[in-house]
Amino acid sequence: MDEKLPPPSPQEQAATLERERHSRRTFLMNVGIALNAAVAAVIATPVVVYLLGPVLRRNEYRSWIAIGNTSDFPPGETKLVKYRNPYTDPSDGATGDIPAYVRCAEPGSFTVFAINCAHLGCPVRWFAESQLFMCPCHGGVYYADGSRASGPPERGLFTYDYKLVNNELHIDAGQMPTLANQAKNDLPVINNSPKGCGSCAG
Repeated sequence: MDEKLPPPSPQEQAATLERERHSRRTFLMNVGIALNAAVAAVIATPVVVYLLGPVLRRNEYRSWIAIGNTSDFPPGETKLVKYRNPYTDPSDGATGDIPAYVRCAEPGSFTVFAINCAHLGCPVRWFAESQLFMCPCHGGVYYADGSRASGPPERGLFTYDYKLVNNELHIDAGQMPTLANQAKNDLPVINNSPKGCGSCAG
């Protein structure tokens, strides 16, 4: 005959229930911790990427970009060019294209101006007839060498650093022009023409 086991004592039943409750509690706690960790990772990832972006993409910030052959910029002329911002993603589309003005004072001597007015950043336009840069927003006017002529700006146009590489003009595209750059209106002036540009007017 089968022997029936004696029913567990109340103490044994309580211990079994406690073990089961502890096991369920531990499982649910582990699941909750895992879910919270996953949510935290999803939220934190873009923040970390944003904060570490300058470090992770330091090479892009230091990029020198070719904007044309030196023969594309005849002496005495100012031309509008565009370059691709090195710190962009493919999804940025046309917003990653940044315009700038290149002026050749004399063969081998260039100035690359940021297109933004030094007042509030509106894009300036070059008028070859009057040899002036003009801002349509608040009436800022600049001479051909980028120095301030009139209007609310307190300084000249911002400029990029440049170098010549195998007859190509390269600019330091990772260095966005700021007030740290020397003001163009600090240039010496001789006979109302920028120094070194006496043969470039016109």
